[in-house]
Amino acid sequence: MDAIGYIRISKKDQSTHSLEYQEKAILEYCQRNQIMLASLFIDDGESSYTFDRPDYQALEKFIKGNKGKAKIKYLIVFDHDRFSRNLPEALQKIESLEKRYGLKVIATSEPLDIDTQDPSVFLLRAFKYLIANQELLTIRKRAKVSARHAQESGRYINLAPYGYINHKEQGGKMIIKIDPIKQPIVQKIYRDFLAGVPKFMISKEAKELGFPHSGNSAIHRILINPLYAGLVRVSAGVNMPEKLVKGLHERMVTESQYYRAQELLGLNKRTMQTKPKDEFPLKGILKSPCCNTNMTAGWSKGKKNYYLYYRCINHSNLNISGQKVHDAFDLLIKELSFNQKAIDHLISRVTGLAKSTLQISEQRKKVLNAQLKAIDAKIENVENKLFDGTIIDHTYKRWMIKYEGEKAKLKEDFDLSQRLESDLHGELQLMPYLMNMPKILLDSSLAQKHAILHQVFKQGLTFKEGSFRTPSINVEFGHKLLILKEKGLLFLEQPSDFSEAIPSCGERGIRTPGPVTVNSFQDCRIRPLCQLSAAKVRS
Repeated sequence: MDAIGYIRISKKDQSTHSLEYQEKAILEYCQRNQIMLASLFIDDGESSYTFDRPDYQALEKFIKGNKGKAKIKYLIVFDHDRFSRNLPEALQKIESLEKRYGLKVIATSEPLDIDTQDPSVFLLRAFKYLIANQELLTIRKRAKVSARHAQESGRYINLAPYGYINHKEQGGKMIIKIDPIKQPIVQKIYRDFLAGVPKFMISKEAKELGFPHSGNSAIHRILINPLYAGLVRVSAGVNMPEKLVKGLHERMVTESQYYRAQELLGLNKRTMQTKPKDEFPLKGILKSPCCNTNMTAGWSKGKKNYYLYYRCINHSNLNISGQKVHDAFDLLIKELSFNQKAIDHLISRVTGLAKSTLQISEQRKKVLNAQLKAIDAKIENVENKLFDGTIIDHTYKRWMIKYEGEKAKLKEDFDLSQRLESDLHGELQLMPYLMNMPKILLDSSLAQKHAILHQVFKQGLTFKEGSFRTPSINVEFGHKLLILKEKGLLFLEQPSDFSEAIPSCGERGIRTPGPVTVNSFQDCRIRPLCQLSAAKVRS
């Protein structure tokens, strides 16, 4: 047993290579290199972003089960994007297979004796997976944009909810149509709820009429679904809130009934339509100024509108206006920037890595050029043999298929190297953007914002008297502290109970009941508290 093969195709990644084509390429590769293919695992329609795929899991189980029995040396894939399109997971998985089982992952475009420990091989593979990952993200983005456009036009594109059925129009586009048997049940659910009938009774009577789901949550899902009112929910996008639009399908209840139901459920018509998902961006970052615990966030109803507040978990009377905090935070973020020394250092490192990568790419292109010339020479030789009558037509076709296949793969690798150079130049041009902290935060998702803010303000932020306070700030932004303090945006200070936690001392190290006073947290990091107090006593 020398090798096992793995082929995959996804319904979403728009692969141009069928399972049959991949299998044929792997079989030919094994035949060419005189290795025996013990088994072939096929994932049909599975995503490339995770290794949680049925047949890949079976593949790993097979490898584990044969460990020590029959040596498997190679895992052959048609191309690395068939193995995975997730850069970090792919590289970790390859390393794990090599270390645990001594198994080498090889694409049909790679030589059997490829040195996977060679830095240039690792770098080339990394960029292959990076490009595959970028292609996957592009496909996903395109699908997301397409779905949003369909939603904005009033078209519901997912599996029809209870009471509707999916229907394909003459032009091939999908639409939902009313199921006349289930429609009266949905309408009764709305009528009863608006009449004040308890949910458990609505559920019981609906089930007697044929409603297949049990429990109050099933009734709740019917009541909050705007599709029944002829509306389609358009998902939130970048700088675009969630909203409801008029649908192309027929409604079962009126908009008035739907919105009355939302009011009874404790929801507000306006917030249901426009409330974005990341409405509490500082939740998990903002700490209570009184007890230093994480603050929670929520909406409070005023006379006419709902208002956002951050609240202390331990002290219910401490509420901070979300609008006020967010406005102050926007001003704070606008002032954050890297110092020039850090920028120069980062640009130097990236430029150095880019140069070394481009050198490797140039060397690789030279090798590929030489291999392409060699293949062209072989093709010309076979053609000459056909013209001379040395070989017959069948033999000519067999050799030409082999050489043309090898030539096509070499061209693909050559094109990949060229794209690599183009991508690197593009990344270098993005450096000014990467240095722009306010722009990065503006373009980031909520999870990304939190990851960045936790690095900038490792111990969180408090908001008091219109200004932010923090025990420490990332050293890369230390040069901005004076400006932030002068503008009243940010102050460095310890939490209110800090002086009680650390005893102070007098000139000779004797503990004194008085609190320690420091000018800045930076001073505390430079000198011990007792020395600092002693110095103040001497002065």
